[in-house]
Amino acid sequence: MIRVFRLALKSLASRRVTVSLTVFAIAVSVSLLLGVERLRTEARASFSNTVSGIDLIVGARSGSVPLLLYSVFRIGNATNNISWRSYRDIAAHPDVAWTIPVSLGDSHRGFRVLGTNADYFRHFRFARTRALAFAAGRPFDDVFDAVLGAHVASKLGYRVGDSIVIDHGVGQIGFASHADKPFRVSGILARTGTPVDQTVHVSLAGIEAIHIDWRSGRPIPGLRIDADRVRQMALQPKAITAFFVGLKSRFDTFGMQRRINTYADEPLLAILPGVALHELWSLMGTAESALSVITVFVVVAGLIGMVTMLMASLNERRREMAILRSVGARPHHVFSLFVLEAGFVSVLGAVLGVALLYAGMATVLPAIETRYGLFIAINPLSVNEWIYIGAVVGAGILAGMAPAIAAVRMALADGMVVRS
Repeated sequence: MIRVFRLALKSLASRRVTVSLTVFAIAVSVSLLLGVERLRTEARASFSNTVSGIDLIVGARSGSVPLLLYSVFRIGNATNNISWRSYRDIAAHPDVAWTIPVSLGDSHRGFRVLGTNADYFRHFRFARTRALAFAAGRPFDDVFDAVLGAHVASKLGYRVGDSIVIDHGVGQIGFASHADKPFRVSGILARTGTPVDQTVHVSLAGIEAIHIDWRSGRPIPGLRIDADRVRQMALQPKAITAFFVGLKSRFDTFGMQRRINTYADEPLLAILPGVALHELWSLMGTAESALSVITVFVVVAGLIGMVTMLMASLNERRREMAILRSVGARPHHVFSLFVLEAGFVSVLGAVLGVALLYAGMATVLPAIETRYGLFIAINPLSVNEWIYIGAVVGAGILAGMAPAIAAVRMALADGMVVRS
């Protein structure tokens, strides 16, 4: 068997160009298969770990998925705001233990700016029970203090005490700049692997301060109030984008949700984060299934390419098979030779595919984290991924049996006949 093993290696080496192309085709299909699986599972884990311990998310009436995306993941924008009066009314309800108000709509060099209060640092949880921690500095205290997420600070090279300017609007370049009221970095949060890392946090008073001399999304002509004067003013928010609710008892969740959804003063929507996530996965399920089917077909195409290579070389190797038979090789030796070649190609393709997977992850994942705030860890292969690799190698070996059987059936005389 060792001789057959060595013979298979030498046979593949003699056809290195064709074999290399076949190995690369299988590698691409394996990397695509594993990449889709990794992206699907890690994206779900990242979404699930983003926020924990929140009983309800409340926003303007729209849809549960859009509310979840813009309030938690900073994806998209709210259709409307919530009045401060309505927020205070619901926050004062006896069943409510705490709330975290959220105000969105501004940005800094492409990163979203979130206005909130001190309760954000006290009550926000991620990865089930983990609280926010500071890598440097402290929470905002002054109206023009800002707390940066870990990725914002590292990407832009900010340190505690640096000055930043907030832009009106969302995007790499805001619609207009609030340059007359700069903020000072008071703290930098420790990395969380959530959209918190991509966020600039300021106080609700700070959001109100930079818009004190603005109306309808633009500065009021002829009116300019400097930062020192703004500090002396009452900066009570008029509206917020959404707020998170923690209840004293989980048994009151559905009752409070119904009370908010039927709130008389303005149309509001209260959602359960877990239910909204499930709805999001349901919406994405069809796309995930379609993508999985496509990757399976890509793998099948790679294996077909391998079989085609072996079958195409079979006619050229008839004399080789005949000589092997004439020197004492038995049918099972010939069969083993072709199966081993198919196994080698499949294993090499799988190994190269894993290498391509990790190379692609190292290249693409930082961009996904920056753009969407989704942290996908580069972890070792999971059990499912090992099963997929084993299935691909096994399918490759099975596919190699077709040319192996064809080779065995070749007669010795047929191989020795000289064809003109």
